[in-house]
Amino acid sequence: MKFLILIVVVLLVLWVMRGKRPQVPSARPPEPPPVPQEPMLACAQCGLHLPRAEALPGRGGVFCSESHRTMYEQAHPPA
Repeated sequence: MKFLILIVVVLLVLWVMRGKRPQVPSARPPEPPPVPQEPMLACAQCGLHLPRAEALPGRGGVFCSESHRTMYEQAHPPA
């Protein structure tokens, strides 16, 4: 009988302690900041679209790689 009363007292204490905890609302994780939009440019040799920061300037436009710039400039000599 002592054990039954002890179990009831322990459960009652746990129940009271559970009600006294501050309730933390489930917060959603913050959204990442938006990525700034960057203009897309087409390679003058192959037409591949790439961000302006990655484009290589050259005679006749912008290019996706050094080899495309070289091929374009060889095929289109300056006038």
